[in-house]
Amino acid sequence: MSRARNHLRAALSLAAASARGVTTQVAAQRGLSAWPVPQEPSMEYQDAVRMLNTLQTNAGYLEQVKRQRGDPQTQLEAMELYLARSGLQVEDLDRLNIIHVTGTKGKGSTCAFTECILRSYGLKTGFFSSPHLVQVRERIRINGQPISPELFTKYFWRLYHRLEETKVDLAVVEVGIGGAYDCTNIIRKPVVCGVSSLGIDHTSLLGDTVEKIAWQKGGIFKRGVPAFTVLQPEGPLAVLRDRAQQISCPLYLCPTLEALEEGGPPLALGLEGEHQRSNAALALQLAHCWLQRQDRHGAGELKASRPGLLWQLPLAPVFQPTSHMRLGLRNTEWPGRTQVLRRGPLTWYLDGAHTPSSVQACVRWFRQALQGRERPSGGPEVRVLLFNATGDRDPAALLKLLQPCQFDYAVFCPNLTEVSSTGNADQQNFTVTLDQVLLRCLEHQQHWNHLDKEQASPDLWSAPSPEPGGPTSLLLAPHPPHTCSTSSLVFSCISHALQWISQGRDPVFQPPTPPKGLLTHPVAHSGASVLHEAAAIHVLVTGSLHLVGGVLKLLEPALSQ
Repeated sequence: MSRARNHLRAALSLAAASARGVTTQVAAQRGLSAWPVPQEPSMEYQDAVRMLNTLQTNAGYLEQVKRQRGDPQTQLEAMELYLARSGLQVEDLDRLNIIHVTGTKGKGSTCAFTECILRSYGLKTGFFSSPHLVQVRERIRINGQPISPELFTKYFWRLYHRLEETKVDLAVVEVGIGGAYDCTNIIRKPVVCGVSSLGIDHTSLLGDTVEKIAWQKGGIFKRGVPAFTVLQPEGPLAVLRDRAQQISCPLYLCPTLEALEEGGPPLALGLEGEHQRSNAALALQLAHCWLQRQDRHGAGELKASRPGLLWQLPLAPVFQPTSHMRLGLRNTEWPGRTQVLRRGPLTWYLDGAHTPSSVQACVRWFRQALQGRERPSGGPEVRVLLFNATGDRDPAALLKLLQPCQFDYAVFCPNLTEVSSTGNADQQNFTVTLDQVLLRCLEHQQHWNHLDKEQASPDLWSAPSPEPGGPTSLLLAPHPPHTCSTSSLVFSCISHALQWISQGRDPVFQPPTPPKGLLTHPVAHSGASVLHEAAAIHVLVTGSLHLVGGVLKLLEPALSQ
């Protein structure tokens, strides 16, 4: 892949949507408008997405880049040059009222809360986030809605042609991780910054300890710009404090929602899960600070409620949430995060948890949801895990955290909606090969079987033990190395996994006749009978946001329109 093509992806994240650039991650203004752009009558949305996908680094070259990665600071500097080539200057971004949020868990949910709060005040908002779930245009939202396919197509080709006309050799830029050297850190003058929960993630890029990751994430701090964080372990919190002090950035610790609720009615959240309360607390501070600074035209300092608290961090203001704030929190929607879809006997629980801390939160949410359910009569309940993990994450560690949920079946598949993704440009990924993703799923199954052999007891599981059998072209479930009490299967795509799990009982997901050979494996055959007769089927989909996105694409067809 050419270096220019890699930079095009970075530039797109900053120049594709709003007047004079795009938000990272939330911007609000009294008015937003879109530049007029040349028409591309012969180009459709899918053509633009396919071209965008070809700009991805291929798998082999990506490994070479990782081995030869140079000074990351020069990569961020290169981003400024590519921004200029796109027709924008950093000064254009300075004029946006930007809220910049980073973290390893909850930053998307935090921004969703914040953006909805600001819209409840009547403000127009722009929102950039990554990755997308179903369609790439979801990454750029205006007033809470993804930009239209037409608008995405227009801006994509405008930017593409500009970069093609001004080709130069520059270093490779990393995109989408967030932190000191991420392309989004080209933002120089945000109104306010936020750091959501920190954990171990993207270790090959950010560092192998949570303290190193905190140093990277604290790189978004800017001199004199207020920043807020939630309660963190002592190590990363101290790192964030030191980074803020080095550049005279006022950093505050968010009070809990309980503190803000004192004396008033409880705050209702549009997102389920106890861990979302931390994200909502951060969002309230970000929105409150943004509104205050706009009223004061950017002047003045925040008054902390108490100085020198935990590790010398002042506590952010404790205030009574307004009716607009309450409305924004209650109306927040953020698909794929603690989302529940109830379909006849099936209940789908979707949460793109992909770090140890986020998986722990997902498990708590899932188990609490099961405790509060209405138990069916006239048949058994079945619990199914649908899982995949990508990148440099430790799947064995994540799967171990999921075992207390006592699943009857563990199902693994790649983040591919169909065996072939040629007709689905939004789901294409050229950074890995098909062989790599299938082998990784088989490794996940082996990890699960090993964990189950060590920890499971027969009385905990109602599913039959796997029977000997070999894989088919559609159902990749090799003969397990040992007999264990958990039934586990590997499918070659999301569609086949959902067909087996749902057994035609989901009133919305009604695919054509299952492919020949889908039930050839004995475990799949016996499990089909169990699932078909169950009074209730509870399916947890987690481990990768891309997996969740593929599942949503099939379960909610309207999202693809």
